[in-house]
Amino acid sequence: LAHPNDLRKIVLFVTMALPVIAMVLLEQLFRNVPQDARWNIKPLALGLACAFLFDLYLYSEAVLFSAIDADAFSIRGAVHAMVVPFLLLSTSRHSDWLSKIQISRKAAFHSATLMIAGFYLVFVSAVGYYVRYFGGEWGRALQLGLGVVALVVLMVLAVSGSMRARLRVFLGKHFFRYRYDYREEWLRFTQTLSAQNSPQDMGNQVIRGLADMLESPGGSLWLKTRGENVYRQNARWNAPACTVPEDENSSLCDFLQTSGWVVNLEEYRSFPRRYGRLVLPTWLQETPQAWLVVPLHVGENMIGFVILSSARAPMDVNWEVNDLLKTAGRQAASFLAQMQATEALLEVRKFDAFNRMSAFVVHDLKNVVTQLSLMMKNARRLSDNPEFREDMLMTVDNALDRMRQLMLQLREGATPPGTAFGVELEAIARRIAASARERGRELELDIATPVETRGHADRLERIIGHMVQNAFDATQPSGRVWLKLERSSGQALIEVGDTGHGMSEEFIRERLFKPFQTTKQAGMGIGAYESYQYVQELGGKITVESQVNQGTIVTVLLPLFESQRHSDLQPLETP
Repeated sequence: LAHPNDLRKIVLFVTMALPVIAMVLLEQLFRNVPQDARWNIKPLALGLACAFLFDLYLYSEAVLFSAIDADAFSIRGAVHAMVVPFLLLSTSRHSDWLSKIQISRKAAFHSATLMIAGFYLVFVSAVGYYVRYFGGEWGRALQLGLGVVALVVLMVLAVSGSMRARLRVFLGKHFFRYRYDYREEWLRFTQTLSAQNSPQDMGNQVIRGLADMLESPGGSLWLKTRGENVYRQNARWNAPACTVPEDENSSLCDFLQTSGWVVNLEEYRSFPRRYGRLVLPTWLQETPQAWLVVPLHVGENMIGFVILSSARAPMDVNWEVNDLLKTAGRQAASFLAQMQATEALLEVRKFDAFNRMSAFVVHDLKNVVTQLSLMMKNARRLSDNPEFREDMLMTVDNALDRMRQLMLQLREGATPPGTAFGVELEAIARRIAASARERGRELELDIATPVETRGHADRLERIIGHMVQNAFDATQPSGRVWLKLERSSGQALIEVGDTGHGMSEEFIRERLFKPFQTTKQAGMGIGAYESYQYVQELGGKITVESQVNQGTIVTVLLPLFESQRHSDLQPLETP
């Protein structure tokens, strides 16, 4: 083990080396500073050089004589204090040094908390020593009791929100140029607004975000009701419920709308003239702990306001607090307006889906009505025919079944069942041809091989029938209309062609498959749109080739049902 004298010499050598190293660094700093900037740094270099030279003298003498000069060590503090004016002079010559030195508010808060706790414990220790020294036989017991009580009081103060709020207000008022760290406040406020789990939580998040800025324990949010001219309580956090609406033309709402001020209710009660002709509503005057009213503006419109409860610690609401609340209120208002717009869009989409379904149902009902009208027209001259009466009953029964399905679809929003089964397209084509023949039109069929696809038979028949009917409507009785079925590249091909008046490329590109776009006098513009949508649902494709005054060919490609049901491997033939 080293001798204590050797250890003391090592310590003295190290302490002597430190000012030497500091002098070298100071010399390098002064040498590398530009010539025009040395005027600012000269007082700093001179003051630090004096302090380092004195320390070098003090510790070098201690190394030589193995002891520190008590007289020199006693004036060491005074020498270092003499350096402070030089540092102050250099700092004043370089004014932006102070602006570049920033202390975190969190660090200041925690440091102040630890310092206060330390002073408190030192004070308690001194009192405990006094109690034990003069307490006689009960001194030890009194000291222990005092220690326990002091620790309990310290824990209560540490978890007290009111004490934390008072300490933050004190630090912000006396140790910082501005009361708030705007970057930290804005990041926290934005994170609070975006932390909601559902649109219903948005109101509470707005209240909490504004309340946390002022150490407020609660508040309530009032929003304008859509379709009404009143503001109602939409959300509340640690605040009483209120069912009384506030009219948008009331004195409070008019003042908030026109001025955009934050209404300080404590200031209003003391100096009402500062707020002009503002008259507070009765429900607000009776609301306990109501403190500030923050307007929520989007542009020039006020969508609501927030009422904050009194802060945990007394706070001076100055221009800085007002500006922060007004800016945060606009940010919160934009979030709320976006939420309201999203809810309105969802509602519009629901109505749009219902209207689209209603349009499809009405279109299908029109086809049923057309079928029944044709049957009634033929009934006047064929009512005595038994076969016609049988066909008429079957047609009426089929029409009733289709209308029941349409009513079910309209009521429940359900698509017709049966989409998982194969559909024979040949049977559909022949029924469509027979129906056309009854109306006095001839449909040419070209069926090379049996074709089965996936879908709902009634909807496929309705779509193909719609395309055939459009071809008949566009073609003169002397023209041709044909329906072709075949397999093409592993898909079912449905081709409907005619020699009618055709369509322009512009109409096909911009209007053909759009809803409520039609060239017919009595058409609704739904059939082509429904056909396109259903083909897309089945994973198919629909294309149109047309020339004006020459004709149109509509081609539909659908997945083959056999491709999903059978394997491509063929069994081996046995010899």
